[in-house]
Amino acid sequence: MKHDDLCEINCIDEKKVSSLKMEVFNQNTLEVSKIFKALSDDTRVKIAYALSIESELCVCDVASIVGSTTATASHHLRLLRNLGLAKYRKEGKLVYYSLDDEHVRQLIKIAFEHQKEVKQRG
Repeated sequence: MKHDDLCEINCIDEKKVSSLKMEVFNQNTLEVSKIFKALSDDTRVKIAYALSIESELCVCDVASIVGSTTATASHHLRLLRNLGLAKYRKEGKLVYYSLDDEHVRQLIKIAFEHQKEVKQRG
């Protein structure tokens, strides 16, 4: 079976590879991969998307939006918070969550824009 997506010969640009190896290994890729791992769950993406539209939601609202129990929503929100994607504040007996900052909002927005473009291309 022929694979059109593989190089037919082995040709390495040593200068480019050496430079990029240093750059890649000097970054904290493990922490960044945790962000994407958190967003690899459909429910958490729904929660993050909802929070990218509405700046703040209580746990009960999130549960209703994604069709889960408050315990399940709270679990997902806690994971997003622990990975630095969300933050919370308590007001009386209610807990409100929001995305951690504009970077997270942009990450969610760009992901959905990309998905729409891919779908349009077919």
